[in-house]
Amino acid sequence: MNVSSGEATKASTQTLPATTVTALAVLMVGSFVVILNETAMNVALTRIMTDLQVDERTAQWLTTGFMLTMAVVIPVSGWLLQRLSTRQAFGLAMGLFSLGTAIAALSPSFAPLLAGRIVQACGTAIMMPLLMTTVMELVPPHFRGRVMGIISLVIATAPAIGPTLSGVVLQFLAWRFVFVVVLPIALTILAVGLRIIPNVGEPRKANLDVVSIPLSALGFGGLVYGLSLVGNSSVSTLELVIVLAVGALSLAAFLGRQVVLQRSDDALLDLRTFTHRTFAVALAEMAIVMMVLFGSIIATPLILQKVLHLEPLMVGLLVLPGGLVMGLLGPPVGRLYDRVGPRPLVIPGAVVVTIAFAIFATISASTPWWLLLVANLTMSLGLAFMMTPLFTTALSALPHNLYSYGSAMLGTVQQVAGAAGTAMFVTIMATVSAQVAGLGPVNEEALAAGARVAFTAVGVIWLLTIVGAIFLPRSVVDAAD
Repeated sequence: MNVSSGEATKASTQTLPATTVTALAVLMVGSFVVILNETAMNVALTRIMTDLQVDERTAQWLTTGFMLTMAVVIPVSGWLLQRLSTRQAFGLAMGLFSLGTAIAALSPSFAPLLAGRIVQACGTAIMMPLLMTTVMELVPPHFRGRVMGIISLVIATAPAIGPTLSGVVLQFLAWRFVFVVVLPIALTILAVGLRIIPNVGEPRKANLDVVSIPLSALGFGGLVYGLSLVGNSSVSTLELVIVLAVGALSLAAFLGRQVVLQRSDDALLDLRTFTHRTFAVALAEMAIVMMVLFGSIIATPLILQKVLHLEPLMVGLLVLPGGLVMGLLGPPVGRLYDRVGPRPLVIPGAVVVTIAFAIFATISASTPWWLLLVANLTMSLGLAFMMTPLFTTALSALPHNLYSYGSAMLGTVQQVAGAAGTAMFVTIMATVSAQVAGLGPVNEEALAAGARVAFTAVGVIWLLTIVGAIFLPRSVVDAAD
């Protein structure tokens, strides 16, 4: 079954066709499972270290390796989605994820477990751009906001639920069951999807430039890996500078090569997406949003544990509501987007996040826990009013032949900006805390001082989102019209 974007736009103004709803539901459930799996591993690391007899730095590669693989594969997904049919791309994504899950569940040692995680990440990296591209092809402009809102629900709640679900499994079973529980669900989604997901549009023969792949891997992977090393005391400054330099130079070479290749439509990642101003503005806004989101995800638990000395369970309970708020607000914000467009939502959302930064900038050792809960909920509320409009506006500004590249670009920016935000928060907090402590041990007040400066500095950068939002369109746009 082939469905063109032209046919999709002729859908009823009130409801989507049942086949479209079913196909998108399968893709969203699949995306939920693969994203949930990304964070579920964090809780199991301690058990894995004991069982497989590896140290913390080695075990951390289960997370770092996953993140690096995502950074390398997502840029390639734009080319891949051009070449494969929708059903083939879905089969590849869920097939790789299922295979990686099986390998991880059966791993007798650390090396095959890491290999399983890398295979999982390959499938995950394809799934999200596929979902975004399919939505843009099948869903008419006046419906995209509410559908993207549901996707935001998936993106925000899955990472929040992952550690909780993993904790429940580990309470009764061994760490392997974190994968064993997921495997039959993934296989079921794969079987159902291969039967009912339509082929959207027609794949084209896109040449694969063999030089672009290693440049992309070294560029995006090098930057993400280098940024993840920032603040790691076991890594020398020289090593960090070398990794970041290799990443930056490779990325520059990769981008230059894409400019040349896109003239013959052979680019691995088509940069003509940036010729559409609305896409470029929305992408820049999204980059700052992801910096703040990922940075605060790291910083807030650190503050709660090391400054306020809260137990891990209490920390988990305090940060969970923020993720749930972002997710649950996705659908209503999406419906609002369909009615009023992006600017009336993004500007108030950015102002609300600024208020959260102002609260975080007052942190001290005597700050009550409930005030940080208020700050986290306020930030989540503001971000919820920004993510769905930015995702939808960015992709809607592109012609349909650039949807897959735009989706890949959004996914890549999420990975790189998230790593940059984490590095920024950690570096500022650690540097200021050490300066305040001087020659003595880093105590609660020193850590609180580092947190205040970090949130103030990032808060100043955040003000750019308010300025950028002014350049977003007032109403829903569709470049295909």
